[in-house]
Amino acid sequence: MNTARGGSGAQDVTLQVRQVKQALKSVYLDSGLIDGSDLAGKTGEELEKRMLSRALTAQAVRMVTGFSPQEAALTVIDGIADKGIDAIAVVDGPDPHVYLVQAKWSRDGKAKGERETVWELLAGLRLIDDEDFAAFNPRGRQLAEYAKAVMASGPTPVTQVAVLMRADDVSEGFRHALIDGEREFNRHGDVLGHKIILAPEVWASVREDLAPRPVKLTADLFPWFAVSVPYESYQGVVGAEQVAQWMEHGTNLFSLNIRNPLGRTPINNELIGTLAEEPDNFWYFNNGVTVLCESVERTHQALRNPQARPIALTLHNASVVNGAQTVLSVTEAIAADESAADAQVGVRIIVTGKAEAFAKRTTQATNRQNRVEARDFIALDPVQAAILEEMRAELGLEYSVRRSELDPTEDTGCSVVEAACALACAHPDSQYAARMGATLDVLWERGVQGIYDVLFRPQPSAYLLWNSVQVLREVRRTLHALRPRYEGRGAALTEHGLYLLTHLVFRRLDTESIDEPDPRQEWAAAAVVEVSGLVKELLPAVAAAIDVLHGERSQIRAICADVVRSREVVDHVLRLGVVTEEMSGSDKYLRAPARRKPRRPNAVHVLVDKGTLQEGAPLVLSLAYPLEAEALRAWLSQNQKRALATWTNHRTKPILWAADGKQYSPSGLITRMWELAEWKERPVANQGTARWVTEAGETLADLAWRVLGELEEPEEGDSTASERGY
Repeated sequence: MNTARGGSGAQDVTLQVRQVKQALKSVYLDSGLIDGSDLAGKTGEELEKRMLSRALTAQAVRMVTGFSPQEAALTVIDGIADKGIDAIAVVDGPDPHVYLVQAKWSRDGKAKGERETVWELLAGLRLIDDEDFAAFNPRGRQLAEYAKAVMASGPTPVTQVAVLMRADDVSEGFRHALIDGEREFNRHGDVLGHKIILAPEVWASVREDLAPRPVKLTADLFPWFAVSVPYESYQGVVGAEQVAQWMEHGTNLFSLNIRNPLGRTPINNELIGTLAEEPDNFWYFNNGVTVLCESVERTHQALRNPQARPIALTLHNASVVNGAQTVLSVTEAIAADESAADAQVGVRIIVTGKAEAFAKRTTQATNRQNRVEARDFIALDPVQAAILEEMRAELGLEYSVRRSELDPTEDTGCSVVEAACALACAHPDSQYAARMGATLDVLWERGVQGIYDVLFRPQPSAYLLWNSVQVLREVRRTLHALRPRYEGRGAALTEHGLYLLTHLVFRRLDTESIDEPDPRQEWAAAAVVEVSGLVKELLPAVAAAIDVLHGERSQIRAICADVVRSREVVDHVLRLGVVTEEMSGSDKYLRAPARRKPRRPNAVHVLVDKGTLQEGAPLVLSLAYPLEAEALRAWLSQNQKRALATWTNHRTKPILWAADGKQYSPSGLITRMWELAEWKERPVANQGTARWVTEAGETLADLAWRVLGELEEPEEGDSTASERGY
């Protein structure tokens, strides 16, 4: 019964310990599953070590028993009168088993395998075998009695589990101590064995916990037909109600898709409308759903002519790779109107087995017929999946790769778009910050001239990525705060110079340790403090440098998006070092206090007429107004979709609210939300365009002002440029 498995020092044990620690704290300690009431006198590192050791014990129990975290935590008896046993885990039922666990945590991955701990564990087992339960602490006494009862009911295997946070294999002395102790209990049969768990195996277990759970779907097809080669596949019709049941798996259902469901969009609203009003026609009007799975179980209802009756399929490790919008629309339609359940959905199922390359090609091919952005195909890159795992394991943060309506909030993570922008700015070569100035689509270009491989090959660490994002966010916040203070070319630079200025901020920061493991995020905290001052210094300096190098009639936006000219600006500013007021010309573009503010434009008309936002662009409710935020907080928390919307190019009702799928004017929707939240002190009117924010962090009102500024900004050579202040 010896099932010992040695570890390997090949893995980076420091990384393993760090990620295991993060997982143990998240699952067992922060949630309060592990009892530490008896450690009141312990503080600092000693307290952390004891609590992490108990959490490690619970994780080892999960690994050998399959218990839930809650069940595993209840087996931990570590503390006074534990009698050398950290946990007693009893598996009852037809295949009973008793596990006695001893754990050793080490923050540097060098836990010692001491023979004395084995002897203590064996001594505890003798007490259980002799029914001397009084020697144990209260929880230990209860579990020891339970273990003995199971052991006495028949031949029950008992396993000593030693879990050590170390990569190197244990010494022969430690292993022999386990084996020698077993002889005493195995005189009349092979009952007692042991298992050694080392850091790599613990690390693998917590990484597995973070991975999406495999999805198992049922699909009843009729009519249907099958294709057997080269890949087993099925095509037929499935009831809408069964398709809606698939959504119980959440976003895991779309694990291989290039994007998640996009939520309420005009197209999806049409699908829902058809389902509600014409369910019998849905099959004709919809392209259907494509599902890939690793394996399938078939149940025929007729032996001689199986296609005359429905076929029941159970799909293992399944993923919807095309038709995510259809699945979501079906689900929402049935929730709103049961008659939609009568609709039929065309479904194609392909069994790919382990053929990952073919699965990726199928995903790409099945998405060709719809408008799919280059960014969407990045979701298939294994590097992005690895980054997602690293972000969760290292920092406990989310990382959104696929396009969806629910990117992580700022305090819970970031999207691949924001990460790519930040990494491009952090790169020592300013060309990448400049190339983003025209369009973010360049971020996803592959090959020699592309940006994507430069940013993500080799894979950036979670710390480099997250620290870079923090700097970019702080530059954006600072520019937003500075914007009202500037006019003319200074104001234009606050709008178009985000990436150029962020690049310069990175060049001025001490980035030597930006990529170092830093679970407490101390580098980011220190850097963010510096960013505001750097931006205030660099903004006028960059404006002055552009004037000197390219003239006061040059177009700010064009300079910031030009690789050659922006590099000249960067070199010029960096050569100056610390910028004085004379060198920066800071007074030149500060807004004159007495200047009359122009009449506020109709923001919606500006944005629609100029095609500024793409159809379906996501919007989120701004909570910048304290009284309003406090009044709506509880109501918004009841349904996260209440704070989400998408843009449609409609001149009067451009806001499609995610909560009900209806279109509103910006101010009309805010008024409606106030009414639904029953805010009694609500104002009579509101500026709705100031309350909806784009992915870039701008309100619709600010975005409209920027667009107007661009229209007024002169092209190079415009003789009236100086008169306009640009």
